[in-house]
Formats: sequence, structure tokens, C-alpha cells
Amino acid sequence: MEGRLVTLFGGAGFIGRYAAQALLRAGARVRFAERDPRRAFFLKPLGGLGQTQFVAADIGRPDTVARAVEGADSVVNLVGTFGAAMEQVHVDGARAVALAAATAGAEALVHVSAIGADPASPSRYGRSKGEGEAAVRAAFPGATILRPAVVFGPEDDFLNRFARLIARAPVVPVLRAGARFQPVFVADVADAIRFAVTEPGRHAGLTAELGGPDVLTMAELMRFIAGAIHRPARLLSLPDAVGAGIARAGFLPGAPINWDQWLMLQRDTVVAPGAPGLDVFGVPATPMASVAPGYLVRHRRMGRFATRAGETADLSA
Repeated sequence: MEGRLVTLFGGAGFIGRYAAQALLRAGARVRFAERDPRRAFFLKPLGGLGQTQFVAADIGRPDTVARAVEGADSVVNLVGTFGAAMEQVHVDGARAVALAAATAGAEALVHVSAIGADPASPSRYGRSKGEGEAAVRAAFPGATILRPAVVFGPEDDFLNRFARLIARAPVVPVLRAGARFQPVFVADVADAIRFAVTEPGRHAGLTAELGGPDVLTMAELMRFIAGAIHRPARLLSLPDAVGAGIARAGFLPGAPINWDQWLMLQRDTVVAPGAPGLDVFGVPATPMASVAPGYLVRHRRMGRFATRAGETADLSA
């Protein structure tokens, strides 16, 4: 990777900042493509002299995408949204990046999708992700497609969100308590991206599903978080009929879930049996208990001052 140029779309985001660090450590030059490049300036100190570049690009404007990938050896697309523009971002934007990468002669394209991507999915998110994968394959057949499960890490909006809720609410309602998750550590996803970029011939055309070593139900996940932040797990499992009603009213201020997210919860977010995973890239899966308590500590009553020597979180709590 020494000196090779990688254009990274979405590098300023949660996964992007870890992918950037992995690529920079491998010696790559990284070009951050953002609508507002200033969002990625905080990553500049991570690279050596001349190792980082910043360019304005909007995946909704193919001309800016083409300029961003010009001269790049590899391209990585991490851009995604849960907002109203899912089709524009996940399908049209993904197609624009793939077409530009192919036209520019990039040797590798890594497209980061999500477990549950399926053109026939009942949820807009899953459907748009699936249609985006098809668009990428049509434009750049040798693309490596990565489908992470729910991603955890210090800046995540998953474990941290539930931790805030558990810390503040006397009773925490749990929707779809039996739904299963296989959270994957953000640095493991970043390493998979790095290896996919480093060895394009080996991973060309591959679709891999990235999950961690732990598979937990929603209720088990909430109990794990409660244990990590030293709070009682006062959980109230809601019947599906009640959960669906809450999701239907998702436009109301403070509603915990919208209808599309409810539809996504009807399917377990776990790696499909037999699907290529982190092992294909030689990346060992990191257990949640070895990482998450170290950053969830901020949600304890006394923060890090509440930490006891030698303590660990218990996934079975």
C-alpha cells in the first residue's frame, strides 16, 4: 500500500475515521472526498507529510465524484443514510461512485453496505442497500462488497444510545426483545476494508458479511449494557402490537423508532450461515466485552471514577 492513492468517500464518519487510520498506517495516501472537506480535517494529523488530501465531492453530483477518483488506485465508498434520501444515496450515489471508479481505471472498489441488504426487503433501508449493491456490481463487477452487522466502538450511536437510555430512565421499554444481533467492532471492519484494498485480486467480486463473535438478543444486549454501566436492568419487553404502534407514530418527537426501523427489526442482524466473513480477510473478531465497557464507563454515575480494578462486563448478565 506504500504510496498508493485511495479515495475515501465518507471518511469523516464513524467507520470512515477508522478505515482512514488503517489505510494510513499501511502507508497509503488517502484522499478524503466530502461535501464539506473541512469535516475531515481532524484526520490530517494522522498522516505524514503529503499523505492526506481533501476534496469537495457530493455523490449526488457525478461530475464531482469523477474528479474525486481521478488518479486513484482504489476507491472506498462508506456513504450511507437513514434519512429521506436513501435511494439517492444508497442507489444513485453508489452507482455514481462505481461508474467513476471504473472509468478512472481504479484497480479496486470497496463498497460498504449492510447485513439485511436485499432488493426485496420490506424496509426502505434494506431495499435501497440491496439495489445499491446491484448497481455497484453492474458498474464495477470486481467490487468487494462488505456488509457489516451493527457496528460498535467508542463513537457509536448504538451501544451509547441504549446506555444513555438505561442511565436516565427508571424503566426501559424493549422492542423485539428476541431479535438477534451480532455486533462487530469498528476497527475490525476497518481492517477488512484495508485488506480488501490491499489485495484486490484476491477479494474482487466478493460479498462478505462482517459480524463479531457474540450473538445476543435485544434483551441480552440491554442487560450487557446495564452491567457495563453499573445500572439495574429494569427492562419492560413490549408486545409486538404495542411496538408496531409506537413505530407507526415514529414521526412524533421522542419516539424511539420509526416504521422502517421496525421493519428492519423483524429480521435478525446476524451473518448468514456459510457467508464469507472477517476470517476471509484474516481479521480476528473482537468480543464486545473486551472493548465496550472501556467506553461505556462514561455513562456510569461517577464515570471512570466508578471503575473497579480488574472488573469485566458479563455478556450473560
